[in-house]
Amino acid sequence: MALKLGDMLVQASLIKKEQLDKALAEQKDTGARLGACLIKLGFITEDAITDFLGKQLNVPTVNLGAKEIDQALLKLIPADTARKFQIVPVQRTGRTLFVAMSNPADVFTIEDIQFLTGFEVKPMVCAETSIEKTIDRLYGTQASADALKAIDAEGQQGENLELVDKNEDEVATQAEIDSTPVVKLVQSILMDAIKKGASDIHIEPYEKVLRVRFRMDGVLQEVMSPPRRIAAAVASRIKVISKLNLTERRLPQDGRCSVKLADRNVDLRVSTMPIKYGEKICIRVLEQSALGGELTALGIEGKALNDFVAATNRPQGMILVTGPTGSGKTRTLYSAIYKLNKPGVNIVTAEDPVEYDMMGINQVNVQPEIGYTFEKALKAFLRQDPNIVLVGEIRDRQTGEIAMTAAMTGHLVLSTLHTNDAPSTLNRLLDMEIPPFLIAATVSLIEAQRLVRRICKSCKQPDSVTPDEIRKMGLDPDLFQGSTLMRGRGCVECNNTGNKGRIGIFEVLTISPEIRRMIINRNSTDEIRDEAVRLGMKTLRDAAMEKVKQGLITLEAAVTETMQD
Repeated sequence: MALKLGDMLVQASLIKKEQLDKALAEQKDTGARLGACLIKLGFITEDAITDFLGKQLNVPTVNLGAKEIDQALLKLIPADTARKFQIVPVQRTGRTLFVAMSNPADVFTIEDIQFLTGFEVKPMVCAETSIEKTIDRLYGTQASADALKAIDAEGQQGENLELVDKNEDEVATQAEIDSTPVVKLVQSILMDAIKKGASDIHIEPYEKVLRVRFRMDGVLQEVMSPPRRIAAAVASRIKVISKLNLTERRLPQDGRCSVKLADRNVDLRVSTMPIKYGEKICIRVLEQSALGGELTALGIEGKALNDFVAATNRPQGMILVTGPTGSGKTRTLYSAIYKLNKPGVNIVTAEDPVEYDMMGINQVNVQPEIGYTFEKALKAFLRQDPNIVLVGEIRDRQTGEIAMTAAMTGHLVLSTLHTNDAPSTLNRLLDMEIPPFLIAATVSLIEAQRLVRRICKSCKQPDSVTPDEIRKMGLDPDLFQGSTLMRGRGCVECNNTGNKGRIGIFEVLTISPEIRRMIINRNSTDEIRDEAVRLGMKTLRDAAMEKVKQGLITLEAAVTETMQD
């Protein structure tokens, strides 16, 4: 079939004879399929091969990313079979089973599947990479499958009757913790999360299952359900690698560890919490390579970027980054500090907890339980001759006043607050009973941000939203004249969601002389916002609409993320 496929592509003028010869030589060296070699060398796209085979062999094509696969079909085609033959069951009609294949002319595979299932098999053509990703999505990765298979094999015992005490604490033995299948399962969960770009891993024991979910692009997605009986062993294994107390199962614990995958250094922040059926584990995935990129990669641009960079280059003053939990505030602060981290600069941070490790920066974990608060850490910092101080969060008047005093005495101070937008941050500080003159004298810039799901590049297409629908969202359709609104239709790359990755939207308020006067006079948030807009500030809504016009996010996502209370 390899030569036949190549000859067919040459005859159809999709590739040249010399390109086929190069691909055949590559195939001989690597052992890969001819189609994969042609794609790797850039001679043809995977979609072109798929469309060609579909038309040439009169076989329907299928988009697996947009297809909802019935779980009952996965029992007909087990994971081992799907991987061996590189097929995915798509649908069943009576005694006919439709399967997706990258090579629908492979009659031997079709005959084998017919023999194994007892069904008449009808092929559908699909891209090879799409099939591989769908197999991982439906059945789990190969490493996870091997580990779960070994766990199932260990658990097969004779039929017996057991008394079960649901209130009894489950304790994993050392043998279970060190069991090779459990170790491999935990390792595969961590590797899968890192490869897929998950920000958090949730491992949750219930009465009959142990559910594993990844948070990807801000949304939780279930990835596997291992046997319930290994919950204690999995929790204990994670405690071992994160140096937590194995014997403590009644109280929450926090720990961390570092792993390396290929050339990627990743920190894992582990939190355990006792729940009804055991211990819930939440692991925050903090990839070191996420730091050090340009601020433009976060989504900040234009005047907002210039104002933010100018404020970070000042020798003193306070920069406040605001937004709800999960809006990327820490990432923004660390990206700024990464650029400021030079041998001639002394940078100290107080965090709860430290998320990213950075060489050349003195990072401190505050510990309120022993009285080591942000306030006390700040007082200690000012005796350490700092140039730049980062305070994880301003939570009270004492911390705010000390931070602002530092900003007024020759230090650059960066911190965060939880507020809806930049102008309301000023009234939040006033509510903390921080004197207006101190706020006006020290705060140089306030930045508010959100993270919005980005449209998948692989399945982006024009959106059919109508002017009436735009009006119902409270917007003027004329705002989008000359722009094409986009959305993702859903594909394998984005797990059929239409979105892949996230991008920031930013509102940057520079404290001008007029705004300083308004702070001292205690003007309202609306008055300050109006003045800032007059001076050129783009609101969060305006910034989101710019991303919509650029085709980066959907209109619905922009409206939802910038909705005011």
